[in-house]
Amino acid sequence: MPVDDEKVSRAYNRGLRHEKAGKFALAAKAYRACLELDPDDFGGVSVRLASIGEGPQPDAAPAAYVATLFDQHADVFDDILVEQLGYAVPLMVPDRLTALNLGHFPRMLDLGCGTGLTGAAMRERTETLIGVDLSEAILGLADERGCYDDLYLGEAVAFVQGWDEAPFDLITATDVLPYLGLLEPLFEAVSKALNAGGVFVFSTETLSDDVFGARDWKVGPHQRFHHRLRYVEAALNSVALQMLHIEVIVVRTDEGEPQHGHLVAARKAL
Repeated sequence: MPVDDEKVSRAYNRGLRHEKAGKFALAAKAYRACLELDPDDFGGVSVRLASIGEGPQPDAAPAAYVATLFDQHADVFDDILVEQLGYAVPLMVPDRLTALNLGHFPRMLDLGCGTGLTGAAMRERTETLIGVDLSEAILGLADERGCYDDLYLGEAVAFVQGWDEAPFDLITATDVLPYLGLLEPLFEAVSKALNAGGVFVFSTETLSDDVFGARDWKVGPHQRFHHRLRYVEAALNSVALQMLHIEVIVVRTDEGEPQHGHLVAARKAL
């Protein structure tokens, strides 16, 4: 059945108005109506429901929502991310690898590659660099940057789960976990796709422990997933990825406030 975009838009905007007014029960009613009209959830209302405490914490942001979000902002993506939000995680990756005395990686996979910020920062350290992203428009910009040998359109977890070619020496995921709740599927697939001794570098966002309740992850106020640090560590250990390095970082700013997280490097057991 075709989606009625006009009805979806009206329901979504009604939900936003109620949410901004602090009327969360009314916002939830509008968002649920939106979800009935748009079961693929291009608007990401399941994430918004979780963020206002009116719905379950999902295992991940809907793929349709993430793809739409980045497609819509592709033309100004780097300006928003770097200039407005102060996002500098890709530049941290080579510096931290150098500090760990880790230099050259013959084969690298950049999950959620975006426009290629991490790829560009790492290009001189690898021979073969592959990127994957959900957004076709964003991939076009990554292609224009010219730092990748191959680019693929796809969701990060599904892509690495289905990878059956030569394994990698380095896998990066510098802004992927904020769109995932459940981490084990990603970490397990990454472990299988790495060579023995291969390295996995990723970033997370963090909330204080007292907001998680009994959960290991939670959608935060900006509709991004936050993970309890001990959960990240346990999920790595469960798939034979050994922690090499972890540090507290400012991932970005939102509405002028620093959003804290962690930069993590792990290695597959030899």
